[in-house]
Amino acid sequence: MFLQDVFSPNFIKVDLEAEDKEEAFEELVDYFCQVHESNVREELLAALKEREAKMSTGIQKGIAIPHGSTNAVDAVCGVLGISRKGVEYDALDGKPVYLLFMLVAPHEDSESHLRVLKRMAELLQNPEFYIELQAQKDAQAAFRVICKYENILTALD
Repeated sequence: MFLQDVFSPNFIKVDLEAEDKEEAFEELVDYFCQVHESNVREELLAALKEREAKMSTGIQKGIAIPHGSTNAVDAVCGVLGISRKGVEYDALDGKPVYLLFMLVAPHEDSESHLRVLKRMAELLQNPEFYIELQAQKDAQAAFRVICKYENILTALD
């Protein structure tokens, strides 16, 4: 599974309004439910909060990957949120985050979930990916950046 399958333009929200982690979770989950036309809000929020209680998913400069497992979904899916002003996230470095890659996966598909997380880690090693993605003003442009950098990785595999 590739990130461009998970974060299609419909599942990219630019100009995230949330100011803190709780608001970000709610905004990303609400957006997911709206686009997916589903009512799994509480299940998704519970999965994200359960995972976050173990350790912050604000993993590196300006980036968070809130994720969790729930049977409310039948495949790995998510929403990319891009914040202009930053989200107070209790990140490991103590700084705000600007890119939030929310991922949810079914309990029984941890393998796909881990593959997506691994691909994210590979992409995020390239600082140009972060800089270019954060600068995008619309979902389609952000999606093109994901595809560009993921295609570079795929060519190297």
